[in-house]
Amino acid sequence: MFDDGEYRKAMDAAVLRFQDELKKVRTGRAHPDMLANVKVEAYGQFMPLNQVANVTASGGTMLQVTPFDPSTIQAIATAIRSDATLGLNPSDDGHVVRVPVPPLTEERRKEIVKTTSSTVEDAKIAIRNVREDARKELKNAELPEDVKKKAEKAVDELTKTFTDKIDAAFKEKSAEIMAI
Repeated sequence: MFDDGEYRKAMDAAVLRFQDELKKVRTGRAHPDMLANVKVEAYGQFMPLNQVANVTASGGTMLQVTPFDPSTIQAIATAIRSDATLGLNPSDDGHVVRVPVPPLTEERRKEIVKTTSSTVEDAKIAIRNVREDARKELKNAELPEDVKKKAEKAVDELTKTFTDKIDAAFKEKSAEIMAI
């Protein structure tokens, strides 16, 4: 019999990666994951922001970045300011960096939904690649033809289930982005 367990895990991992990517998408509310992709030049190399500072959301419109080492405060502010995809303008008082999160315009909201849709397609491609791997294994398996057909149908249903999860998560995130 054909075991789809490893393919189910791989598809589930693709959905989880997609959901993690959605957390980084700006929705108009301050969320620490918004700064997850920011790289800070500290100690002679580029490091993820979460390795040089603690990021917290204070209220729905402000992020507070507290550096572990106060000497990196300028580098942190510069890294956040230079990330054009965020469009944020941080300020520092010598101890912490405050990042006001301005409300999004409707045009910017639509642009964010559009760019997020490319992430949706990447996740679906990952799931389809897993489906192709399963089909290849089935093709090479020493199984009766009716068992292969049944297993192929099960893999296709599994693929549909996981792509539906991606679509539902995207629909929910799109509604969250477009909400004022």
